[in-house]
Amino acid sequence: MGRFVITFALPALVIKALIDQPLEQVLNWNYLCAYGLGSLASFALGYGISRRVRGDSLSGSALAGLGSSVSNSGFVGYPIVVMVVGSPAAVALALGMMIENLLMIPLALTLTELGRQSDAGVWRALSGTLKSLVRHPVLIAITLGLTLAVLGLRPPAVMMRVIDMLALASAPVALFVIGASLNGLRVGALYTDMAQLAVGKLLLHPLLVMGCFLLFPVNDPELRLAGILMAAAPMLSIYPILGARYGLEGRCAAAVVSATVLSFLSISLFLWLLH
Repeated sequence: MGRFVITFALPALVIKALIDQPLEQVLNWNYLCAYGLGSLASFALGYGISRRVRGDSLSGSALAGLGSSVSNSGFVGYPIVVMVVGSPAAVALALGMMIENLLMIPLALTLTELGRQSDAGVWRALSGTLKSLVRHPVLIAITLGLTLAVLGLRPPAVMMRVIDMLALASAPVALFVIGASLNGLRVGALYTDMAQLAVGKLLLHPLLVMGCFLLFPVNDPELRLAGILMAAAPMLSIYPILGARYGLEGRCAAAVVSATVLSFLSISLFLWLLH
């Protein structure tokens, strides 16, 4: 089921997200710079703590950075933000998914693949990483979706129906995979991972994005608020699916569940502070 999500459902979701919103209608460069820089800073902190302080592997550290910097914007962030600010939530969703799909996820996948190939020597590792990335379904979907969006093209209606069905399947199937990954899991050994990822994602990420909005001002206060609340959402729901490729699905599944529960408090906190 995890392979189905990573090979078919998630790529369809990425393509749909990139072509549903015309790029020229949503491009806000200050927002992109602020949200992108805040996400990169949160990724760097998560990666650095795991790698330097906790001595984790390159792949594990890259996944920690990913979990600290990429939100479940579609299934948690957007439904909450649209109730708070209304229509600017759709623009924030499109801009956020551009940062996530074109910058954060490719960066994390590159580092995790490099860690997977690290035992083969530097040049062979780089070569193996490049080959794996070229064949990675998510990155293929990002490239295809971005190309279609830039050219203003849409797949034929029959193909779009297939893409829509696969995209809708990604969330429920991912939930089954998360549940299966949690079955029999020894949570006691994962408390440190869960605490690091919860603090990094639910507190540091929105605070860093908030600070970056001071460097790159966005005139619309509702769009600014939408960006901060999007960053306060828990990590993406397919996080355990990405971790399964590197044998870390248990850690990632536990982090998703704990962060999703705690996000009720973190999002409420930011709503109270910003209102």
